[in-house]
Amino acid sequence: MERKYISRNSLTDCLKKIQTEGGSIYAPVSRSGQTDFHVIKSVDEITTGHIQTTRSAKAVVFPCTEKLFSYKKEKNDVKLQDYNPDELLSEILVFGTHPCDAVGFGPLGGIFNWDTEDKPYNEHRRRITLITLACTRCDEYCFCTSVNSGPGNTEGSDILLTPVKDDGYLAEIVTDKGSEWYKKYGSFFEEAPENLHKEDYLVEIPVKFNLEEVCTKVTDMFESDLWRLQSERCIGCGACAYVCPTCACFDIQEYARGTSGSRIRCWDSCGFALFTLHTSGHNPRPNQSQRWRQRLMHKFSYMPDRLSVVGCTGCGRCSRACPVDMNLSEHLQMWQEYDNVKM
Repeated sequence: MERKYISRNSLTDCLKKIQTEGGSIYAPVSRSGQTDFHVIKSVDEITTGHIQTTRSAKAVVFPCTEKLFSYKKEKNDVKLQDYNPDELLSEILVFGTHPCDAVGFGPLGGIFNWDTEDKPYNEHRRRITLITLACTRCDEYCFCTSVNSGPGNTEGSDILLTPVKDDGYLAEIVTDKGSEWYKKYGSFFEEAPENLHKEDYLVEIPVKFNLEEVCTKVTDMFESDLWRLQSERCIGCGACAYVCPTCACFDIQEYARGTSGSRIRCWDSCGFALFTLHTSGHNPRPNQSQRWRQRLMHKFSYMPDRLSVVGCTGCGRCSRACPVDMNLSEHLQMWQEYDNVKM
């Protein structure tokens, strides 16, 4: 892993050069009091002073809505227009994610490729380069260290930038894609001083629970009363799923007019009452406690078992976004401490 140094001014100049060359940059932008990822028009729009964006960066590879294919009926024939990756941006730089966002692309990729490879997801993923900012600040909702990550984790990033000193970043070039990007823009970087260590600048985030114990408890306590106790406040709004870096539930809907139409993939949530409703009227998960159980078991039991990865990055977005103050890390601590197994 190569280590380099880049000043703040040089980084700004580098991003401006990318834009003058016609490159697209997806970065955090503050609008109307909310910070979220957008394709920027100007480098001056980028903000880095936040602890966390409201939503994750997953929409760059898994858009809120996306056309899978379209069709047109002509007499006795139907003509299909398959998913067209040529309509996508050729290359896009994703700048300013935190390590908890970058790590999230791993579970997402596992979900979209575990049995059949998902063409739309993989086309998006192939086109992006991830330049991540390590964390020097946190709040009470952050718990990345409890899920085997950390504020300086390089996993998922192509290049990790750690803010150091007052005017620059230590750059760690992690992947081959990061190396290719550095070859194009290496003139903006300098050699990193040997005595410059990112650990001196990273925020300390305490471990709140033992992940292995939590995964075991969640798996073994399917009939526990704790599911009902924890879900009593849940209103099934889906906010937690929509801000999460790893939630990948989706619905496919028909958009049709006359003899033509499209199939659209759009975000959904296993926390919605309609998510598992059958045409017959039967719902295998009719209660919110069962839907809450499904959400946690998917992240801490089914995904570790099927994909060998936990479906949570400890970003804390779900807890920040919850309108009834359901705090995920507190709930996970309850599982670690809970001994009453109802069989």
